Amino acid sequence: MVPVEIPNGIFYNGDCISGAKEHIPPNTIDLIITDPPYGINGDMLHQHYNRKEQFVVEGYVEVPESEYGEFSYKWIQEAERILRPGGSIFIVSGYTNLYHILYALRQTKLKEINHIIWKYNFGVYTSRKFVSSHYHILYYEKPGGERTFNLESRYGTDEKLPDGSSLNYQDREDVWIINREYKPGQIKNKNELPLALLIKMLQYGSNEGDLVCDLFLGGFSTAKTAIGLNRKAIGFEISNQMFETRIKEIKEIIPGNLLHTLRSPIIKEKENQGKAWTNDEIELLKNRFSQLITNNTTKKEAIKILEEELGRGRWSIEKALNKLDLDIKLKRGRLKGYQLKNDINREVTLSHFL
Repeated sequence: MVPVEIPNGIFYNGDCISGAKEHIPPNTIDLIITDPPYGINGDMLHQHYNRKEQFVVEGYVEVPESEYGEFSYKWIQEAERILRPGGSIFIVSGYTNLYHILYALRQTKLKEINHIIWKYNFGVYTSRKFVSSHYHILYYEKPGGERTFNLESRYGTDEKLPDGSSLNYQDREDVWIINREYKPGQIKNKNELPLALLIKMLQYGSNEGDLVCDLFLGGFSTAKTAIGLNRKAIGFEISNQMFETRIKEIKEIIPGNLLHTLRSPIIKEKENQGKAWTNDEIELLKNRFSQLITNNTTKKEAIKILEEELGRGRWSIEKALNKLDLDIKLKRGRLKGYQLKNDINREVTLSHFL
């Protein structure tokens, strides 16, 4: 299997299972983003989506449904092997054979982070059942190292919508509404992931210079996007026709050419962000929070005040409060009582606790 090498990329025309065994050492990949065959006669997808076949690249290689379980097990075993400790993987899947992929994942030591639902436009038309208009994205990590998750890569945690809701929180919910791309008259593959979807996964899950792998290159969308965001890419495509068509295009990609299109998040650095809590700070937090609550301040309002006073983020403050083992019972946002969870789980009043 002779590789094609370009700046920031190396690609193989062949089977990913045997190819990965031969060409990728263990513990070397930072992130895998891949969209494996679905085992549902994918070579006939144009019949479902009303596409003009003359614009679709031929050569799609489908996996027979009877072989899908074993196929999933083999390539996921390779994915686990090549990921570095702390590396992560996004697997895009339909629902028909999703259970095979989930079963294969459970045979590994990979750990689930999220099961994301990708909701998109123009689903498969139906007249006697609900319209199917989503895919599953399985987000897993390989234990043993630090996983990359860029919390504020797209929106700062303090960025708000006019109604006061958090842009960062909404962007990180596990239902993603990202439309498929409509490409009339353009050369396309049977099923291509949209650029916006790939950018989102790459922004959260990797950094510039990281090595990103796609075991099923297809239209090379993952590789193109990774190189465009100044990552390095490696991958496999078993179809000769697809490989020959798309390798010509990716040779024209300039590393980093997509970076200027990214939104710049507004990040408000907090004085003590990321720093360990001292005993004095914990005592101050406990006393100040209790004071705010007894002055008829809601929990939400109290935490907002403490963010400014302590120079820390909301989640850091909430975690610190939880570590104090306080179960705050609020009624209509006001203090009703405290329960100290200790060895005997006894009920105490605020005055007793302080």
